[in-house]
Amino acid sequence: MKGIPRSISESAKIDGAGDFTIFIKLILPLSKPVLATIGLFIALNYWNDWFQALMFIDNDQMYPLQYFLYAILSKMDFINAAAAQSGIAVPSMPSESFKLAMTVVATGPIIFLYPFVQKYFVKGITMGAVKG
Repeated sequence: MKGIPRSISESAKIDGAGDFTIFIKLILPLSKPVLATIGLFIALNYWNDWFQALMFIDNDQMYPLQYFLYAILSKMDFINAAAAQSGIAVPSMPSESFKLAMTVVATGPIIFLYPFVQKYFVKGITMGAVKG
């Protein structure tokens, strides 16, 4: 918000606008790219958070997707390690293809969210550009 020129709010004050009007009609529309970027980063942080579920949730029905995928992957690694140590001939589990499928499932909602936020990124880039 500090990057918005003070002259914009000063000229609105001279025209008789109040602080609330200046914020709603001038400052907020100019800061939409910043707010969209911060909102996307916060959404990504919450979406990828599996550690909080590991610490606080005891009910299996309430686990988020990220923790569920983490638990499946760690169980697969444990089974592969236990089979290798015991010498039992177990066909190898498709861990690499599971990791790739897990990546697609985990990034799917973010890929669907990004086009809605992208217009604010483009607007923020072109707002500060020199026009020629």
